[in-house]
Amino acid sequence: MTTQTKPIELYYWPTPNGWKISVALEEMGVPYEVKFVNIGKGEQFEPSFLKISPNNRMPAIIDPEGPGGEPISVFESGAILQYLGRKFGKFYPQEERARVEVEQWLFWQMGGLGPMAGQTHHFRQYAPEKIPYAIDRYTNEVNRLYGVMNKRLADRAFLAGDYSIADMACIGWVRPHQNQGQDLNDFPNLRRWFEAIMSRPAVERGMAIGAEHRRNLGEDKEAQKVLFGQRARD
Repeated sequence: MTTQTKPIELYYWPTPNGWKISVALEEMGVPYEVKFVNIGKGEQFEPSFLKISPNNRMPAIIDPEGPGGEPISVFESGAILQYLGRKFGKFYPQEERARVEVEQWLFWQMGGLGPMAGQTHHFRQYAPEKIPYAIDRYTNEVNRLYGVMNKRLADRAFLAGDYSIADMACIGWVRPHQNQGQDLNDFPNLRRWFEAIMSRPAVERGMAIGAEHRRNLGEDKEAQKVLFGQRARD
């Protein structure tokens, strides 16, 4: 088992994607240091952060004890989860079949649940014009995705069998289900999964980090300009 002597630097803001990594680090018992990246003020566009995260998105990490003992930076939350799981040998199986199960649901979240829930949040909460088609389109798609999870969890406690980075990736996107127009009472298996994971002490600790910084961006027009008005930069 790998032992970490120097803390991993976590570039973070308290969002569903940020929670993935703070929860994983708490679950794995890895020392880390939080570097807040205030996305409402545009700190994700600073040149120093661009060197770590070329997509101008958090989370990102710097591991001072990377491969070969040299520092390594990793961006994209799914890639970070895989890196941490491989390095510390926790919540990411080594056996091929079990690993594939985890990866399927991790990428399902990255390609489906996260983007669709994010668009749902945008059109339901932040868009200056309420567009019924867009609201219905994304709310219904999140409902479908919740249904996929509900069926998957009918005969197992967690998405990939044992508790894994796939569950850590998804839980933060289910947490704001009410903002997505969803009722977990419609999905009893998903509700049971949600309550079980949210009661884990490491999840509670990971999601508590920076909670004082969370606010209703729907009322912050300047932050919305920063978050939603970006185009390519030279």
